[in-house]
Amino acid sequence: ESQQVWALAVTEHIALALANQRLRESLHAQAVRDSLTGLYNRRYMEQALEREVLRAARNGRAVGVIMLDLDHFKDFNDTLGHEAGDALLRALGDYLLTHVRAEDIACRYGGEEFVIILPEASPEMSRYRAEELWKGVQALHVNHHGELLRGVTASFGVASYPQHGATTAHLLRAADTAL
Repeated sequence: ESQQVWALAVTEHIALALANQRLRESLHAQAVRDSLTGLYNRRYMEQALEREVLRAARNGRAVGVIMLDLDHFKDFNDTLGHEAGDALLRALGDYLLTHVRAEDIACRYGGEEFVIILPEASPEMSRYRAEELWKGVQALHVNHHGELLRGVTASFGVASYPQHGATTAHLLRAADTAL
């Protein structure tokens, strides 16, 4: 009987520990992910870009940055409604998650702006990746309440460390200017 009591106590402690671990993982995901798109959030992007620039400086490598801005998003939202705008942002998030390399870091920068960090990508590779993503976004069709939302366009800007800036702020500014 005492062994059963002991086993029950151990089982309860293990269950509590597992529930705590799941809660910690959930809280961590909420802290670094954008809830609408599933992409990393701006705070995480800033930390990740800083880390990648430092790593690139240490190893003599490049880092690519792609900034993407949905064209005329305010008009889209005003015409079709915020629900349709959210559907578009979710679809774009899904697209980016499935069309970037495993080592790339796709982030929602804010509103309708996104940043993709490309570790160890040359300027040429970064431009190529931006062109490929641009083509995919232009072909993106969003199904919203049975209606196909078409004609999504986006502008892209590309910058590369160390060519376009030695700091994260300079890289982001260069990508924004290229946008």
